[in-house]
Amino acid sequence: MLTSLPPLSLYVHIPWCIKKCPYCDFNSHQIKEGKETNQSFDEKRYLEALRLDLQSTLPKVWGRRIHTIFIGGGTPSLLSAEGLDQLLSDIRALLPVNADAEITMEANPGTFEIEKFKSYAQSGINRISLGIQSFNDEKLKALGRIHDSAQAKAAIHAALDLFDQVNIDLMYALPNQTLDEAIQDLEQALTFKTQHLSLYHLTLEPNTLFAKYPPAIPDDDSAFEMLDALMERLQGAGYERYEISAYAKTGNRCQHNMNYWKFGDYIGIGAGAHGKISAHNQIARQTNERHPDTYMQKIFAQGHALIEERILSKDDLPFEFMLNTLRLIDGVPTHEFKERTGLEISSINGPIQNALKKGLLDEDPTSLKASRMGIQYLNDLQMLFLK
Repeated sequence: MLTSLPPLSLYVHIPWCIKKCPYCDFNSHQIKEGKETNQSFDEKRYLEALRLDLQSTLPKVWGRRIHTIFIGGGTPSLLSAEGLDQLLSDIRALLPVNADAEITMEANPGTFEIEKFKSYAQSGINRISLGIQSFNDEKLKALGRIHDSAQAKAAIHAALDLFDQVNIDLMYALPNQTLDEAIQDLEQALTFKTQHLSLYHLTLEPNTLFAKYPPAIPDDDSAFEMLDALMERLQGAGYERYEISAYAKTGNRCQHNMNYWKFGDYIGIGAGAHGKISAHNQIARQTNERHPDTYMQKIFAQGHALIEERILSKDDLPFEFMLNTLRLIDGVPTHEFKERTGLEISSINGPIQNALKKGLLDEDPTSLKASRMGIQYLNDLQMLFLK
């Protein structure tokens, strides 16, 4: 039993892209011209579906306020200024949103139009996350990105003028990337002095073009060397690593992602969106239909597009909790385990002792925190809590 419910966020998925990147395993679909195709981007119809999707979830969250909103994709910045304004208006009409809520939108620099983004800010977007990935035109081409370095820089400059917070997504261990090239990318990013930076290792995910035709990427030792050099430079520039891939200046952590990592609740609307909703006697995970066309058909036919709603068992909860919270560099206070799962900390004493014996967990009994070695071997640490 939960004695209190965790904070509640809202995630909105926009599943279309101008072009599918060869490394991307997210639920994104390249736009095709013509409404007769399944991947056509019918903004008006999709926004209607999102509103119905949100309405179907309301009985499960009555009386709860929204602390953060995240509009992800795909490429959410394909939305027109009017479309984004309608989306946020619909959300506010249906849910009580905190006046100071962090409202983030992901954006592709190749879709950056100054007037449209001015309108986004006026509608309520106060945090923008730019998928830069690299400032090297050769690397951007290898990654299949639709923007070049000049567009990336122009987008960052404009975003800093328009939004309260700006995040840059950067990748390393790119095809044929050297240590010097990785450092040059970061040095260029640091010149903008954005409040937040996300740093991701390029991975060859299953069911992607890169998995089928793998490029030559740096080996593990070279990638570790890159990460060490990049982290040292970030720390020197005043950025704190607070999660495996996230770095922020003081007071600028991404609150939406913090809610995920602290095992908070979130509504997920849109094609392929996931949600986690707690009640006092259970915690449920929900998954929507992935394909945009099928998603909309189901929404209009039956009022929802859920393909799975799974109640987490007592055996599931420790792993689900640790899978998220151990990503945080500072971990979480030990008492949050009971607050967010309803289970006593004694129920995971065995895995905790095993992790301590292996040197993967910090020895402070007041927190659940990965050790330095535990961060390096995070998957091994998390798997200890899988029953």
